[in-house]
Amino acid sequence: MTTITVDTKRPNEYPVAVHVRAHELTADASVAGGGADVAPGPHDYFDSALATCKAITAMWFAKRHGLPLERVTSHVDSDDSQERAGTYKIRVRVELHGPLTDDQRAQIHRAIAACPIHKLMTTSDVVVETIS
Repeated sequence: MTTITVDTKRPNEYPVAVHVRAHELTADASVAGGGADVAPGPHDYFDSALATCKAITAMWFAKRHGLPLERVTSHVDSDDSQERAGTYKIRVRVELHGPLTDDQRAQIHRAIAACPIHKLMTTSDVVVETIS
């Protein structure tokens, strides 16, 4: 089990410190949401989880199979305009850099289509329990 702890940084303000193991990140609400946008917001971290998972999965797969993948760039565009109606759209574009054949690129793209966060977001029943 992983525990992430989040603390507000200053009284009556939105920015928070996010503690993950030995790492500290910052999050804030957007200006439209009443914050100062001094750091990524929760939706940004949600989208980033998918982008990073796809990039890391591509690298993991390539290393495991001896494929000459040198670098990965993931781009995520999200549309939250229908979120309140139950639809959150995410478009991911992954660029693979290195002297790969078309077949090797296809293999890596198949692997990243099934990255753990993609599966979590699309096929899992996620149970959230908020405790006071």
